[in-house]
Amino acid sequence: MTTREDVVSFVNDYLQISAVPDSSLNGLQVEGRDTVRKIVFGVSAGLELFKKAKAAGADMIIVHHGLLWGKEQALIGAFGRRVAFLLQNQISLLGYHLPLDKHPKIGHNALLLKSLKAKNIRPFASYHGQEIGFWGQIKPQSLKSVVSQLEHTCQAQALTLDFGEKKISKVGVVSGGGWSMLPDAINLGLDLFVTGSVDEPVQEMCREGRINCAALGHYNSEKIGVLALMKKVQSRFQVEVEFIDIKNPL
Repeated sequence: MTTREDVVSFVNDYLQISAVPDSSLNGLQVEGRDTVRKIVFGVSAGLELFKKAKAAGADMIIVHHGLLWGKEQALIGAFGRRVAFLLQNQISLLGYHLPLDKHPKIGHNALLLKSLKAKNIRPFASYHGQEIGFWGQIKPQSLKSVVSQLEHTCQAQALTLDFGEKKISKVGVVSGGGWSMLPDAINLGLDLFVTGSVDEPVQEMCREGRINCAALGHYNSEKIGVLALMKKVQSRFQVEVEFIDIKNPL
């Protein structure tokens, strides 16, 4: 029999959440039933995911973007309905934000680089005093070829800004909303910066920094780490697991 605390303790320790400062509350966010037979994995906490998890028979949901982000919040409106649904159906919710972003084995950023067969992978991109991204070297190839591989991995179409070298050999990745760390990539002299979502200043930052950028969507750039965490949990416990993909192009 697998208990809720078995899973919470394992994932907390594996992702070393106590060593990662984060405004979100990593770990158990909503407490459900004591025993766990099925765990649903998803990218972001939301009522649509919760409803599908219930229909799938889940006792627990594990996501990258949880419900709690370092501030007090009244249990009203959409937030209140989300919490109420979980409590009423005794479904536990676990969220893992920065610890999953920066994990060197199953984190989104490391895995996206590994999907390109990158070598000499090392941390970069400072976010509130800690490096959450990774960069590495790949076999020199065209920007189109690299982006095509990333699109296949993320099952998403990239927004590409072509202002850098035509042959790509040095790539940095900060998934999700990591576009603000583009200057770190420019300072390192990278050929390509890979992220999730971008904002208006990015185009001219790329032009002036002479760097290419590929944005795969905040959601789609962060599925890969959640899927890897699901496999890790499945290998540790005798529980049923399922990834539920709430399609999101943003």
